[in-house]
Amino acid sequence: MHGRIRSVLGDISPKEFGPALVHEHILVSHAPAHDSENIKYDRDEVFEVMLPFLIEIRRLGVKGLAECSTAYMGRDVIVLRRLSEASGIHILTNTGFFLEPYIPKHVFRNSIDEIAEKWIYEIEKGIDGTEVRAGFIKIALEPGRIEGVYEKIIRAAARCSISTGAVIACHMESGKAAMLVSDIIKEEGAESNRLIFVHADSEENLDYHLEAVKRGLWIEYDRISQQTSERSLRLVRFISEKGFEDQLLLSQDSGWYSIGQPRGGNIRGYSYLVKNFIPLMKKQGFNNDLIDKIMVDNPCRAFQIE
Repeated sequence: MHGRIRSVLGDISPKEFGPALVHEHILVSHAPAHDSENIKYDRDEVFEVMLPFLIEIRRLGVKGLAECSTAYMGRDVIVLRRLSEASGIHILTNTGFFLEPYIPKHVFRNSIDEIAEKWIYEIEKGIDGTEVRAGFIKIALEPGRIEGVYEKIIRAAARCSISTGAVIACHMESGKAAMLVSDIIKEEGAESNRLIFVHADSEENLDYHLEAVKRGLWIEYDRISQQTSERSLRLVRFISEKGFEDQLLLSQDSGWYSIGQPRGGNIRGYSYLVKNFIPLMKKQGFNNDLIDKIMVDNPCRAFQIE
C-alpha cells in the first residue's frame, strides 16, 4: 500500500489502522444546522464519558475508528483529538454534510465547486481553524431523492474525492439510491472504489448488494448488534460466497453521546463486533484469514488517501 490514512493526529501508514471499526459515532447533535451556534456542551464531560468505551476496544485489539458525525451534526475535532491521544485509537474525522435539516443554508446557494473547495481544504489543510484534517468524505441521501442540494453534494463529493483521493462514505440505505449515486460519481470521473454504500444492511433486495460490488463499490454492513447478528452473518456469507469479500466493511453505528441528554444519554459501546460477532463468525466457519481481510486489510484499503 502506497497511500496513507489521515487520522485526527496526523497521517499514518495504512497498516497501522486495522483492525478498524469503519462507521461509529462519538459526539452527536440533533439540533438543526441553523441552531448550531447556540449548542452548548461540556467537552470535558464528553471526554470523560466516551474514553472508557474507546479504551475497551483498544484492549480488544481495535486500532482504528472512523467517526461519522458531520459538520453541523456534532463533529468536534478538538474532542476527537483528545480522545485519540488518550485511548491510542487512530480516529478519523470527516468532511461533508448529513441530511436536512443538518445542511446549512449557504450550501443551497453555493456552487458544486464552492462546496468541493471547502471540503478539499478540510482534507488538505485543516478543520475549524485547527491543524486536524479530515480523513474521508461523509454525505447522506434520502431514499429516492437525488435532486437539488443532494445532487449538488454528491457531485461536490466526487470532485473532492478526485482532487484528494479520499473515499466517500454515503449514507444511503437504499440499493436504488446506491446505483444512482454510483452513476453520478462516474459521470464526474470518480472511481467506483472511492464510494462506500453505507447502511447496505438496510436493503432487503440482495440483487442490489451484488450489483453494488460488481460495480466496484465498497459494501458496508454497519448496524451489527446482538439483535441483527443472524442477518448480518447471512449477509457476510452471501458476499463472501459470491467472491466479493475484498469489498466488504463491517461496523456497528454505535456510540452516540447525544448533546442535551444527561451525560450523553444511552451510550452504545463499541465492543460487540469484536467481542461477540467475530466469535460467531468463527463458529459459523469463517476462517481467520477472511476475518483479517474484512477487519484489517479492507479498512486500510478503503480509507487510504492515495
